[in-house]
Amino acid sequence: MLLLTKAIFVIMIGFLTSTVLGLILVPILKRLKVGQTISIFVGENHRKKSGTPTMGGLIFIVPTVITTLGLLLTNKVSYSSNLGIVLLVFVGYAIIGFLDDFLSIRKKNNEGLTTYQKLFMQVLIAVGFFYIYMKSGGQTSWVVGTLNIDIEMGWLYGLFILFVLVGASNAVNLTDGLDGLAGGLSAIAFIAFSLISLIVGFEDIGLFCLILTGSLMGFLIYNTHPAKIFMGDTGSLALGGAMASIAILTHRELTLLVVAGVFVVETISVILQTFWVQVLHKKIFLMTPLHHHFEKLGWMETDIVKLFWVFGLVLAMGGIIFGVWL
Repeated sequence: MLLLTKAIFVIMIGFLTSTVLGLILVPILKRLKVGQTISIFVGENHRKKSGTPTMGGLIFIVPTVITTLGLLLTNKVSYSSNLGIVLLVFVGYAIIGFLDDFLSIRKKNNEGLTTYQKLFMQVLIAVGFFYIYMKSGGQTSWVVGTLNIDIEMGWLYGLFILFVLVGASNAVNLTDGLDGLAGGLSAIAFIAFSLISLIVGFEDIGLFCLILTGSLMGFLIYNTHPAKIFMGDTGSLALGGAMASIAILTHRELTLLVVAGVFVVETISVILQTFWVQVLHKKIFLMTPLHHHFEKLGWMETDIVKLFWVFGLVLAMGGIIFGVWL
């Protein structure tokens, strides 16, 4: 009962603080003209959104970090190296995304950091992750008990961490193309990981997920159609990085593929489209990521988002069963 009360409390704190921050931040970013530049390749409906404030990820990042630190200082949550790693990745990837957004705004195009600059910073964060993880006695083997998988990776585990972090952050980033899509799917995914973490004994990580879920709910007030603000790379990279680090630390990497299934499918659609165009000179989809394909078919943006949310919810429920059973 105490844990349930604490869970409800942290969700409400996350929601209320992000809602209030949104009321303050959205007008400020509008005055500063921190607007998103929309790609020329998307439809007219998207081009109308040009100039909508970006960097909205701050609305859920700041409350999540402050609330988590507040709980640690008041001893409502016990500090662990795992929670420290999650915060490191969450904030670190937010900084990468913020720099990318800032440069894009400054250049007035969608070209912020270069691929190599992003990768270099992601490598630094992965090194920090691996160092803290090893210092705290973390295992370097990939274990999936029910599938009898136990592969000792040694120092290669650091490369594995980097691969999962980069893959997840890019997946969320690719999915962030419709109002409320990535934010809603992320809230669903973090609810799933909160339940998995609490059940398998990672209470600190579980509560972090709940705080972030509440903060995302507050953010969605401003991000659902018609969006008053976009999360930008500031938010999408932070969400993907946090999701990946939680999956690694709870040893639920395969579960991540299920819980974040919609993000995975969106990424695969881009990979398949690129391969088909370059090798076979044909398109599989009208446009990628996959949500744009449905737009080209004439679907309403809100209908696509609702459909993807439903699939995300179903996959999350399956992921909870898989993650606990795993």
